Amino acid sequence: MHLDFTTALLNVALLWLLTTPHEFAHAWTATRLGDDTPRLQGRLTLNPLAHVDWLGTTILPALTSLFGGGLIGWGKPVYSNPSKLRWGLNGLALVAMAGPASNVVFAVILAAVARATVTFAPALAQFAARGVNLSLYLAIFNMLPVPPLDGSKLLLAARIPMVVYNELARAGFLLLIFAVSVSDLGRWMSQWSYEGTAHIFGLFR
Repeated sequence: MHLDFTTALLNVALLWLLTTPHEFAHAWTATRLGDDTPRLQGRLTLNPLAHVDWLGTTILPALTSLFGGGLIGWGKPVYSNPSKLRWGLNGLALVAMAGPASNVVFAVILAAVARATVTFAPALAQFAARGVNLSLYLAIFNMLPVPPLDGSKLLLAARIPMVVYNELARAGFLLLIFAVSVSDLGRWMSQWSYEGTAHIFGLFR
């Protein structure tokens, strides 16, 4: 069995890099909307150590990458109290959408880095280019309306019954596994992220 240590290391490094602005965006938006919960929990920072989940951002993605099982991982979730947020559940939806939006913005930044370093630091450029694709994939994946993903907060903003939301949350992990590995959704998300990557790099020609 071939163990791909290089890919595992790069994937973990990318997850650390992409998780930080994603979770910070949640915390910053919640704070701007009046909820001090993220600040009190130490999440209003760009320090990666405040946002990584050691199992989800390091151990599991390292193992799945090492053994060729793809990339599975997550960051430490930012908690927000809808009762403190301006506009309540609608504000919660804005907090949730800030994460995927930050992934798109960061993808553009990484594309600029890749373009700027391709001649004198090709290894860095390749790493940044891989980050563009992964950042877009994470943005798309997190928009799925399945708890605990960010897109599920749109269901709350749409005022679906909590009993329905709670049932979705109980089956969330299985639904995601089915959606990504059994249905064509995983292939579509990969295709959309590659097309988005090509479009972003086209902006820097």
